[in-house]
Amino acid sequence: MDDRQVEQILQNPKFKEMVKRKSTLSWTLTIIMLVVYVGFMLLVGYNKEFLMTSLSGGVTTIGMPLGLSIIVLSFLLCGVYSYIANNKLDVLNEEAMREVEAITHEKGQH
Repeated sequence: MDDRQVEQILQNPKFKEMVKRKSTLSWTLTIIMLVVYVGFMLLVGYNKEFLMTSLSGGVTTIGMPLGLSIIVLSFLLCGVYSYIANNKLDVLNEEAMREVEAITHEKGQH
């Protein structure tokens, strides 16, 4: 692949859209996870009493389900990313790849 082909691929509207969507999705999910995790760490650092409060008068505290929910959230966000990537971004990727193949075959014909 020569520089002209690479430039055509990089300027391809479907390729640009795919990169933009993937980047937006990745950053959005990353920010969600960071805000939740940092928020939990701030609670641990500055409001331990709240996290040590018993839910039902027993040994289970508020901190336990909150910590567990952060782990569950990370799995859910991975699932969201996988679902969107497989159902939306892969379609754009396939369209872009078809156009890339057309560009490469075009170069081979000359």
